Amino acid sequence: MADTAALEDINGLREVRRSPASHLAGAMAGGSISGSVTLKECPFQTMVGIRVDPDSDAGSRIGSVTGGLPGHSGETVAGDSIRVLWLGPTEFLVTAPEGAHDSLGGDLIQSLVGAVGDSEGQVVDLSANRTTFELFGPRARAVLEKGCSLDLHPRTFLAERALATEVGGIPVMLLKTGEESFRLFPRASFADFLGRWLLDAMREFASPEVH
Repeated sequence: MADTAALEDINGLREVRRSPASHLAGAMAGGSISGSVTLKECPFQTMVGIRVDPDSDAGSRIGSVTGGLPGHSGETVAGDSIRVLWLGPTEFLVTAPEGAHDSLGGDLIQSLVGAVGDSEGQVVDLSANRTTFELFGPRARAVLEKGCSLDLHPRTFLAERALATEVGGIPVMLLKTGEESFRLFPRASFADFLGRWLLDAMREFASPEVH
């Protein structure tokens, strides 16, 4: 009975939640161009901020939970469901699917808290702090290049690289997940502006090409 009640509470929570860009879902579906560029929000991803010395015992224990810690700027460590992004020499962002969050029956955050233990370090739940946009397709890079100063050419910005930058003037973590796919992690309060900026930047690719 207890498990049934807990499941009902979780399902009820899912029904009442609204993601930062949920009101743009229709616009993103309508503004995406099949075979060219697609934009969607991946809401409620589990995100955890970590501050720990990667060479310490606590860092080793954190690494055993996440599958490792990246060692330098731009590097990520990706496992089956957990990805760790480098933010600084002792600062990292852990991302995982929605179900990894402790409030939905997962144990990722508590596992990370337990890994730090009484050692010097910090684990902070940032899941409500940011949202996630996915931008993919052959024109995805061209869309980003309209408002991002990074060199996004594939010979420079490789898959599984992640860097702090700005897109359309909005601070984001930009992660390249594949040859034609990106994830953007803006703060929740900037989701509306960035979503609309991306849609506007995509608009030209809905028009027939001029030869």
